[in-house]
Amino acid sequence: MQAPTLPPNLSIFERGWLSSNNILICGDDACALIDSGYVSHAPQTLALVQAALQGRPLDVLVNTHLHSDHCGGNVALQSAYPALITHIPPGQARHVENWDPHALTYTPTGQRCPQFRFDALLQPGSELLLGEQRWQVHAAPGHDPHSVILFEPASRTLISADALWQRGFGVVFPELEGLDAFDAVGKTIDLIESLAPQVVIPGHGSAFDCVEQSIAVARARLDSFVTQPDKHVSYAAKVLLKFKLLEVQTIALDDFIAWACATPYFSTIFQRHFPALDFRHGIEQLIGDLVKSGAAARDGVMVRNAG
Repeated sequence: MQAPTLPPNLSIFERGWLSSNNILICGDDACALIDSGYVSHAPQTLALVQAALQGRPLDVLVNTHLHSDHCGGNVALQSAYPALITHIPPGQARHVENWDPHALTYTPTGQRCPQFRFDALLQPGSELLLGEQRWQVHAAPGHDPHSVILFEPASRTLISADALWQRGFGVVFPELEGLDAFDAVGKTIDLIESLAPQVVIPGHGSAFDCVEQSIAVARARLDSFVTQPDKHVSYAAKVLLKFKLLEVQTIALDDFIAWACATPYFSTIFQRHFPALDFRHGIEQLIGDLVKSGAAARDGVMVRNAG
């Protein structure tokens, strides 16, 4: 399959699922990176950027949203490039300024993100010069209530973060907290359709141009979650477990269960959605599902990443 045509001077560092894709856009006067990956991969992120820039400075860093897999490399980049100007969506700016890892969801999800600074806000409805093109900033709530997406109208290129993947979208985290967010997902999909992008660069996975098909897949997935909300909850819990496995690779079952017990999102999930289910038994069931799907393997008391 032929790769889609991208705007000039735009490069994608396609990462594994633990880290978001990094998108490098360079112009004559400045270079910008969109999203910085998870902290475990920060040295690799920095190495990729330095190799691509070949001595040029990185001038701008943009975070589409502040989940740990999209901004965990911020500190490494800010340390390497002290003049770097970092843009974040406005919704959680006060939590970054006062550094509240609970409000930023790092503590509740059991993930890590070193404290970083920001210098400017990505206001929806504004435009941002990246390379030689002006990119529109659009609010894209759903997966994250504060997320933005970026659209370049001349090439009709969309940087969709986790609002649209080739086969779906990211976990709708507000739903896990009891907030109604499926409707916001649907409205964001409608927005993307109205922009009529020719190429989409997602937060995870390869760039794609089968946009109408991907929108149809996303709508079908959303409909299945709306009609079977427990299906989404179970999926989200397995995503969090898989993310931890990707980070540690191998962990003792008792330690895995202890980690889940200490991770507030799991307590919220079980108390809200499965109150009659024993916690340990429930976590073992979810791990068993990951093993059956090939995403994990279990050898006695040890669980390891697979797939």
